[in-house]
Amino acid sequence: MRAVLLTLSMLTLAACGGDGRLMHLGKSGDGPEEFAIVPTRTLEMPPDLAELPTPTPGGGNITDPNPKGDAIAALGGNPGHLAAQGIGAADAALVAHAGRAGIQPDIRAVTSAEDEAFRGRNRRRVMEAVAGANAYYRVYDRQSLDSWAENERWRRSGAQTPSAPPPASTR
Repeated sequence: MRAVLLTLSMLTLAACGGDGRLMHLGKSGDGPEEFAIVPTRTLEMPPDLAELPTPTPGGGNITDPNPKGDAIAALGGNPGHLAAQGIGAADAALVAHAGRAGIQPDIRAVTSAEDEAFRGRNRRRVMEAVAGANAYYRVYDRQSLDSWAENERWRRSGAQTPSAPPPASTR
């Protein structure tokens, strides 16, 4: 009987210990964590420290002469396409339409500050804090999208949705 109670209590305790890292992602920069996907080379000591080049943020260095090309290759792309500049002809209209109201270069910092202010106004309630409950879904519920309802709304307006499953009436 003790073994059963001990096992049940351990299972109960384990079920309460949800890992909240996916809900509270923390990052300390303005972009993705490139070190998680790009393989790094070993560091080497140069023969003469006086001959080291001036650091170029975002550019190459002795250990990593082509960082952007290496990142593209690590993600399965062709680093040779880096030489091509500009927007492809097929995408020019899309990019022009997306930027028609202007482009904000610091959009990541702006949305981060806005989200922090939003979370400040929507803190956990007392009982959520006492119970250790996650307030993520409650706080962001009004910003979530019901994909099925949105798909039906577009269909009712006459838009074709070829990549979506067929309507229930035609199945």
